[in-house]
Amino acid sequence: MQRIQSFQIDHDLLDPGIYVSRVDGDITTYDLRTRKPNAGDYMDNVTMHSVEHMIATFIRNSSIADQVIYFGPMGCQTGFYLLIRNADNDVVLATLKTMLQQVIDHEDLVFGASQKECGNYRNLDIECAKRECRRYLDCLNAKPTHDFTYAQ
Repeated sequence: MQRIQSFQIDHDLLDPGIYVSRVDGDITTYDLRTRKPNAGDYMDNVTMHSVEHMIATFIRNSSIADQVIYFGPMGCQTGFYLLIRNADNDVVLATLKTMLQQVIDHEDLVFGASQKECGNYRNLDIECAKRECRRYLDCLNAKPTHDFTYAQ
C-alpha cells in the first residue's frame, strides 16, 4: 500500500512554522505546525477545539473566504491543516497572521460555544485559544522569511 505524502516527511526534523504539505490541482494544503512533533508538548483537546472554532470562523470571514476549502486540527495535536484554492503563499501567511491576532484580541466567548452550535460546546475556552495563537504568531513573526517547504 502506498504511504500518504505527509507520512513521508521526517517529523524529527520538523519545527513549528507554515509549510505547503501538498498541491492537488488548484488546492494547496498548508501544514500549520504550532508545535514540534514528538517533543512531548502537545495541544490538549480544549486548545485544539477552541483554536479550530476561532480560526475557522475568522478565515471564512477574511479576504480569502471564497478560497477556503477546510481548516481543522491534526490528530497528532501539533498543528492544523488549511486547504486553500488558488493559493498565494504570501497572502495566506499575511491572512493567517491577521487571524491569529484577531483571536488574541477577541474579547468574547469562543465562536460557536453553545449547545445548538457545537457537539461538545463545554470543551471550549477562549484563553486556551489565545495562548496557542500567541505562541504560533510569535513563532511566525520570529522568522524573517518563510519558504513554505519541509526541511529534509
